[in-house]
Amino acid sequence: MAMEALFNAGSNSLFTPIQSHKVTTFLPFRTSDSLPFSSQSKSQSWISLKVRDLTPLVGSKKRALKCMSSDGGESLEKGVRRKNLAVFVSGGGSNFRAVHQATVSGDVHGNFVVLVTNKHDCGGANYAREKGIPVIIFPTMKGKPEGLSANDLVVALSKYKIDFILLAGYLKLIPSELIRAYPKSILNIHPSLLPAFGGKGYYGTKVHKAVIASGVRYSGPTIHFVDENYDTGRILAQRIVPVLANDTVEELAARVLRQEHKMYAEVAAAVCEERVIWREDGVPIIQSKANPNHYS
Repeated sequence: MAMEALFNAGSNSLFTPIQSHKVTTFLPFRTSDSLPFSSQSKSQSWISLKVRDLTPLVGSKKRALKCMSSDGGESLEKGVRRKNLAVFVSGGGSNFRAVHQATVSGDVHGNFVVLVTNKHDCGGANYAREKGIPVIIFPTMKGKPEGLSANDLVVALSKYKIDFILLAGYLKLIPSELIRAYPKSILNIHPSLLPAFGGKGYYGTKVHKAVIASGVRYSGPTIHFVDENYDTGRILAQRIVPVLANDTVEELAARVLRQEHKMYAEVAAAVCEERVIWREDGVPIIQSKANPNHYS
C-alpha cells in the first residue's frame, strides 16, 4: 500500500525521519536553495509524491534494528565517552576543518587525535600541525622516508586508540588491511549523490563538471562507509542540492561544499554518540537524537 510523502522544498534538512507504520509518515525534504528553473518564494511549497510502504523499515521481524557501537555494543547509553577520530586528507581539508571546529564547540562528541595524508605540505596537514594534531604520511612517498606501509599504518593508528576514521578529500584507495582493522568505522564524503558520478577518477571539480554535462536537475553530497573500492560502500546520509539551469562548475561546487560541511559535522556527531543503527540487511541508518523513535 502506497503512502503519501510530503517534501518540504522551503528549507534544508539532512535527515528524513521514519515513524511507526501505524501513523501517517511525512518525509520533510529540504534544500538550501530554490528549486531549479523556478523563482524562490518566501512561503513553503510542498510536493506530494508516492512512495512505497515503509513498514519493513521499522517493527519488522525480517529487518530488526540493531544499534552497533564502535565496540560492538547493542544499546545506546547515556554518557558515552568521547571518541578518538583520525582524519585522512590530500588537499586543503575544508571538511576536516568544519568537523574539527564542531568538536571544539562541543557539537561533535569526539577529538581528532591524528591526521593521515599522502601530501606532506597540503593545507589540511598544515592546519592539523597548527592545532597540535600529529601528522602521519601514508602511503610511502618517493623521497619521503617517513611514509608508512599499510601494516605500519594500522599499528600506528592503534597507538592512538582510534574509534572512527573520517576521509575528507583523501584521494588514495584505502588498503584492505585498514578496512579489516576498522570494520564499519571508516567514513568518506563524496560530492555527488552516489551511486551516480562516483568511482575512480570522480573527485573534486571533475564530479561537478560531469553532473552539469549530464543534465541532471539535482546533485549533492553523500557520506558512506568505506569498502575496498572507490565510492561503493554503504550509504549513510545524503543531502539534495539543486542544479540550476545556468550553473557553472564553480557555482555548483561551492553550493555542494556548503552542504558537505554541515552534513559531515552532523553525521560525525551521530557516529560519536553511537546513533548509527545497522539493519539486519546491512543498511546503516541514523537514530534521531531528539526522538529515538525516528530514524533516517
